[in-house]
Amino acid sequence: MLPCPGWYCGRQYLPNGSLSECGSCPRGFRRNDTTFICEPCTDSPTFYDWLYLGFMVLLVQILHWFFIDMVSMRRSFKKDVLILHLTALVEVVISGLLSVLFTHPFGEFQVRNCRVRSLADWYTLLHNPAPDYEKRVHCTQEAVYPLYTLVFIFYALTLIVMLLIRPWVCRKYLPRQSKMSIYAAMYYIPILVVVHALIGGLLYYAFPILVVILSVISCAYHFALKINQSIPSLIITTVVDPRNVVILVGHWCLHAYGLISITQLSDPTFHSLLLLLVPLPAFFYIFTARFTDPTIFT
Repeated sequence: MLPCPGWYCGRQYLPNGSLSECGSCPRGFRRNDTTFICEPCTDSPTFYDWLYLGFMVLLVQILHWFFIDMVSMRRSFKKDVLILHLTALVEVVISGLLSVLFTHPFGEFQVRNCRVRSLADWYTLLHNPAPDYEKRVHCTQEAVYPLYTLVFIFYALTLIVMLLIRPWVCRKYLPRQSKMSIYAAMYYIPILVVVHALIGGLLYYAFPILVVILSVISCAYHFALKINQSIPSLIITTVVDPRNVVILVGHWCLHAYGLISITQLSDPTFHSLLLLLVPLPAFFYIFTARFTDPTIFT
């Protein structure tokens, strides 16, 4: 049997038992590099794969909470704002569960995937071979099935579920401001779709570092908004105000998520001890903020 050109072209069995010409494998299949025959994907997502999918879910959840907090214009936790935050959480959880159920095997909380081997697996469109520089063989396929399309399904379901649930909640709680969070989601969810379509593979490999960096920057920005940058004031306002406590703990959780994604807890004892460093950026800012006061440089 002659080998198929390129990295992703394979052959399929035809109804008469013969093999087809080299081409793209069906969705949920990937070629065997020895026989060049398209075989169904039977792998289970790795721990890192689930962390990546969790990152995509957290991205939507954080944006929901951020815009709800921004449009509500409240600097303390009130019942109506908390209900909106809880509604956003329910929406994302429902969308995530439905996304898994809609993926093969359909109706089960299991996922069968093709193992990610390299960055090129996310961009098979760029690797259609042209043997002898003549006619190009089109073998574009989802080589990372279903990590690519599963995120699109999740985004679509998130938008649909939000439009089915949140307007009724917004109508009762903060009817004037909260509806703006719906309009915002109708902008940033399509933007996330475009971003995933273009750089989903890059995010797959870079998201652990991005989570750590963004959590540190966001934590510093949170403290920088305080008018009084003295150590006692930063500590007191953080400990006394429940809203500040929740925001700080949220930053720590994101930082821990990034560290877990980087290490994948391959050495559970050592890597678990690294999580003790999660509060370090916050403490570093609190105890060094006085040295960055612009007045001391004038």
